[in-house]
This record gives sequence, structure tokens and C-alpha cells, in this order.
Amino acid sequence: MLDQAEMFKVLGVENRIRIIELLKSKGPLGVNELSEALEITPSAVSQHLKILRHAGLVRNERKGYWIPYTVNEEALEQCQTLLSKVCSCGCKETGKIREGELAAAEDKLALLKSWEKELQQQLQEVRCRMEELAEKK
Repeated sequence: MLDQAEMFKVLGVENRIRIIELLKSKGPLGVNELSEALEITPSAVSQHLKILRHAGLVRNERKGYWIPYTVNEEALEQCQTLLSKVCSCGCKETGKIREGELAAAEDKLALLKSWEKELQQQLQEVRCRMEELAEKK
């Protein structure tokens, strides 16, 4: 895996983040599918994928003429750990409410509601993954 500064450089490009998000949400995708979704050229997608592969964040495996790309979940978890080390939200990797942000908020109730919405979305993603795993058994 790349050092911290290099990883931040890799993740500092919006289209690379969008590629990771698409692969996480839609599963394996090829260059042309990513190109259409991102509305950028296949060549540009290929360059981003090359950098993401070098960083270890995505993988690919040829299947005939199609080369699907997938997210490397282990590498993303390492990135999450890295980010939590430099995070200043105050959660200290506990997942608890970010007290500093809450204390500074003018509308605390609105902030808490937005956090609740984020958590509900995450919970829905977890439920979908559980259903997928249950179906495979």
C-alpha cells in the first residue's frame, strides 16, 4: 500500500472517488460502463483505474474480452483507518456523535437529523449486503 501522502493524492481526485463509489454500489464494471456513468472518455477512466490499481484500491480480472473492475475492500478499510488517525471530528474512531461539531452547530436538531439520515442509509446498505449473502447460501 502507498504511504499516507500518496494515498491522499490518489483519493484527492473527484473522478477516482466517483469510480470507487460506482464500483461499491453497482459491483464489477468495465471501462466503458464507468465511462458512460461518469460522462468522461474511456481513456480518462483507464488512466484513473491504472492509478487506483497501483494504489491497491481496485482490482481487475480479465473475463474474455471484458475486464471488470472491483473494489479492494481490505484496502478501503486500511484507508478508513488511515483517515480516522488524522480525522479531527472528535469521534476518536468510536463512531460516537461528533461532540465538537454538534456543540458548534446553530441548529443542533437539524444536524442530528442529518446524521440520523446518514446512519439510516448505511443501515440499509448493510441490510442489502446481508440479503445478498443470504441468497448466495
